[in-house]
Amino acid sequence: MPELPEVETTRRGLVPLVIGRRVVAMHVYDRRLRWSVPSKLATRLAGRTIDAIDRLSKYLLFRSSAHTLLVHFGMTGSLRAFTDPPPRQPHDHIDIVLDSGVTLRYRDPRRFGAVLWLPPPAEAHPLLASLGPEPFDPHCNAEYLHDALRARSAAIKLALMDSHLIVGVGNIYASESLFRARIRPTTPANRVSKARLGRLVAEVRATLTDAIAKGGSTLRDYVDSQGEPGYFQLDYAVYGRAQLPCKVCGAAIRQIRQGGRATCFCPNCQR
Repeated sequence: MPELPEVETTRRGLVPLVIGRRVVAMHVYDRRLRWSVPSKLATRLAGRTIDAIDRLSKYLLFRSSAHTLLVHFGMTGSLRAFTDPPPRQPHDHIDIVLDSGVTLRYRDPRRFGAVLWLPPPAEAHPLLASLGPEPFDPHCNAEYLHDALRARSAAIKLALMDSHLIVGVGNIYASESLFRARIRPTTPANRVSKARLGRLVAEVRATLTDAIAKGGSTLRDYVDSQGEPGYFQLDYAVYGRAQLPCKVCGAAIRQIRQGGRATCFCPNCQR
């Protein structure tokens, strides 16, 4: 599933190609995404200029005047830019043609993503309104987490992946951040001290920054807006390394299940 670094990598790749360009046409080949693509979306978007592309959590927000085109990749979605688009494949659901000749193609084999048209203010939409702060938000700090987690006895990894608490920290990056912070993922959230939460916030930011710099992670079929894979998976310390030796201490990496997802950690480094 594309997480924050993959979505941010896509956003950065699209910015120079899209900002200030006018939408000539939008072709919707299959409306059956997680939520049906609005039937009049192509008409509403045609002729509009894209003023900005923002990212909120794992959502891309294409701003056009007061309205917003929301794009979410779900589990297998991607948005690529083509100057000479190849023939459409079965999982290519939407093309957005710009006045520069660039075509943005939305592909989603499992169709769990979304392409929606949001009236102003976009942030009031139900998908966005209840989201917590971004990891890079200065207000997302040790004090904020300590107060928010005071009554939470759930495991710290599950809390870290709760988008109502903090957005964009999915399974991969939660596991890696907790390893860097030397916090065991099963620790009850309300038992992590403020000092350790401060270290965790710093490591979440560092992990996401490193992942963005390497284009995110490609585990199966993720590619960025130019069709390039990410390389952060080459730097994983624990994720996907069950039974392999820890890169720090040599102990065997352990894998458990949390919230239906695989969690990998070092039993020696993360106490």
